[in-house]
Amino acid sequence: MRKEPLPGIKQFDLSGRAAIVTGGSKGLGLATAAGLASAGANVMLVNRNADEGAAAAQELSLDFGTTVLSFSADITSQEQTEAMVREALKAFGRIDILINSAGINIRGPIDEITPEDFTKVLTVNVNGTWLCCRAVTPHMKKAGSGRIINLASTLGLVGLANRTPYTASKGAVVQMTRALALELAPFNINVNAICPGPFLTEMNVPIAESEETKNFIVGATALGRWGQLREIQGAAIFLASDAGSYLVGSMLTVDGGWTAK
Repeated sequence: MRKEPLPGIKQFDLSGRAAIVTGGSKGLGLATAAGLASAGANVMLVNRNADEGAAAAQELSLDFGTTVLSFSADITSQEQTEAMVREALKAFGRIDILINSAGINIRGPIDEITPEDFTKVLTVNVNGTWLCCRAVTPHMKKAGSGRIINLASTLGLVGLANRTPYTASKGAVVQMTRALALELAPFNINVNAICPGPFLTEMNVPIAESEETKNFIVGATALGRWGQLREIQGAAIFLASDAGSYLVGSMLTVDGGWTAK
């Protein structure tokens, strides 16, 4: 017989751990940061709007009683992503978790979107994610553990018309996640991705009432509705915690059944 019970729910405890969440002042980034803080983690929110980030950090700290800080940075800058890591190490003394949530979307037919639009989306969603992963890797290797969670998308797995920049970028994040997972697994660093379906974030508000959205996005989910921001939190806590220790290179779809249909 077992001498001790299996850890169960204790595996989800993040007390004493430190996380960086990019795009952390709003939308899915803020929701995942709140999830980590609620599980006991100290969190640094990274975003470009300093005032917005500071307000979000103060709110999360009051709500959950952990240390939540804000750092203003452009994730497409190597210099600034490395400064982000230095600041997190200065504040927390460690970096256990990185969640790459910062991203943008420009929609439209391919003959109406400019090459500059296409490049802009890839620069933020792909280059930015890669630079943040690169910045934390030496410190996680030295610690001998870590969790990197990339926010990909169901549109990195399936296609949708008038989304060539976004689908190309999120498809790249999916493959980046798989390759990096294999690279870092020997160092006990777990790299995975969450692939959200249709969540009603600030990014999606402009299209929420369109017929395309109702018929081909929200209408395509098994649940027939938008995801609520709180519904991303469980996946983030799971992948960031000991409960997700055997997941490597996984694409965890949180999409209301969209990709199941």
